[in-house]
Amino acid sequence: MLSAGLGIRPLNDREFKLFQALIHKEAGIFLSEVKKALLVGRLSRRIRELGLESFEAYYRHVTDGAHPAERVELINNICTHETQFFREPRQFEFLEQTLAPQWRSAADAGTRPKQIRAWSAACSSGEEPVSIAMSLLHHFPASAGWTVEVLATDISTRVLARAQAALWSIERAGQIPPQYLKRFMLRGTGEQQNKMKAGPEIRATIQFQQLNLQADSYAVGDGFDLIFCRNVLIYFNAATKEHVVSRLLGRLAPDGLLFLGHAESVTGMREQPRTVIPTVYSRTLR
Repeated sequence: MLSAGLGIRPLNDREFKLFQALIHKEAGIFLSEVKKALLVGRLSRRIRELGLESFEAYYRHVTDGAHPAERVELINNICTHETQFFREPRQFEFLEQTLAPQWRSAADAGTRPKQIRAWSAACSSGEEPVSIAMSLLHHFPASAGWTVEVLATDISTRVLARAQAALWSIERAGQIPPQYLKRFMLRGTGEQQNKMKAGPEIRATIQFQQLNLQADSYAVGDGFDLIFCRNVLIYFNAATKEHVVSRLLGRLAPDGLLFLGHAESVTGMREQPRTVIPTVYSRTLR
């Protein structure tokens, strides 16, 4: 058993299995046996805040039907939200150096509209959708007749609130290419002098929405040119991963692309999408 500290009875195997099943049902996240310490660390503070004495008492609190908001709080505490601006730089190089010229040429030839729709399907605290918006607005400017829309979703309401605030430490500025930093980000003054905020053009481009990738339906529309779902599938078991990937591919435009994280793959899926470059896939099946 793992101790949760003063005032809370240690987590036993039966309780861990209860939370394991609940978290997988609610979020698609599968906690293996080696994640017991993580569960204890993430939930202990919340259990103490509620004045409860055990993990079993917290499980009953979450599942008794009287506290639906606590299920959201549970997922907020379990999810890991480590991210940065322009993560996976090779993917952004592919977007800017290969896709952007192709799409501009197609638009000039009249074979595609001057509209780009992108979805950051696990947006965390907002660095990913802001990076996508910066890149797209730079290469597909409104002055040239382009319309750019970026949807940002996450299961965690807590990180969505942070993402919508669009405020970060100025220390993160080094992750952003200088030309984008100058054009799209605002430097704080006064009490906010150590902060930077996404400018109005970025904030107008991104729409935020709470969404569980394991939900029965996605109320986001379809026809996306780009879907980024990076460093999320590593928390799913094989069946859940295949289910999510299949549904994301189904939301793409005919020539749209799905971007996964470098530690993720579609190997072993019954219907494998076509690899465009490593970690980038089209909906066309092999």
